[in-house]
Amino acid sequence: MDPILVTGAAGFIGTRFVESCRQTGTPVISVDQRAHFDTRPEHAATDYGWIVDRDALFDWLAAERPALAGIVHLGACTDTTETDEAYLTRVNVDYSKQLWRHATSARLPFVYASSAATYGDGALGYDDDESLTARLVPLNAYGRSKLTFDAWALAQTETPPAWSGWKFFNVYGYGERHKGRMASVVLHAADQLRRGEPITLFRSHRDGIADGHQARDFVDVEDVVAVLRFALETPIRRGIYNLGTGTARTYLDLAHAVCFSLGSAEHIEFVDTPLSIRDKYQYFTEARIDRLRAAGYTAPFRSLEDGVAAYISRLTIAD
Repeated sequence: MDPILVTGAAGFIGTRFVESCRQTGTPVISVDQRAHFDTRPEHAATDYGWIVDRDALFDWLAAERPALAGIVHLGACTDTTETDEAYLTRVNVDYSKQLWRHATSARLPFVYASSAATYGDGALGYDDDESLTARLVPLNAYGRSKLTFDAWALAQTETPPAWSGWKFFNVYGYGERHKGRMASVVLHAADQLRRGEPITLFRSHRDGIADGHQARDFVDVEDVVAVLRFALETPIRRGIYNLGTGTARTYLDLAHAVCFSLGSAEHIEFVDTPLSIRDKYQYFTEARIDRLRAAGYTAPFRSLEDGVAAYISRLTIAD
């Protein structure tokens, strides 16, 4: 069995993807900054298989010419507050183009991570109709970098034999602690309660939306991995798709689920949304997943309550 090459393998979603491969006996080649494999305690038990440093990947591919089953490209700068567009172009766009070209020349299926950040403020909705791509206006440089690659991929006439991009919505689950402030609200809320502090949520600054009623499409990382495996193994022939549950839930729903999972009394406080992000803050996201279903993915998505409970159970054991 040929291995799957996974970039961003030492990251949050990447590690869970590698973990799923190891559980099914699928060999992997794990690509990331080498130091990341040794400095994240929550991933210490993961068997990453063959490891290749991110910056040496293309020289390694040219020299070794490995037989591969496909490429799952999850490596990226995912910091939504990053403002260095040259850096984001180099890491999120140019690197992705180079991988795409390798997948094309080697005739390998190619699955990559896009982002719901490409939708900006949601003025055009959250429909993954590809004809809307040119009209999308992301709210930050990260979203622009992801949209730039999406548009480039759609314009290509020379492509991998099968390829798909995935607009991740709000992914949560075990293995994200190394992301720090960029980790999900589930982790931050659980940590606050376990320290004896209240869960802090942003106050609403929009008429008609109550505090805590800002809503997101929260998707469990295990569901994300299942969809990526489906896309690679089916395979999905081409296109860019949403990857969310299709159901928006409020931050209050999330906070209630965290309190219940920890057996804690509800203790929630609201704080002002920082001025630095207030004009870029999304009040609602919800993936339209009709195209994913039409492509043949029929598995149900885990509810927020079940996902939070499973996450906190694993988090509690690990900590």
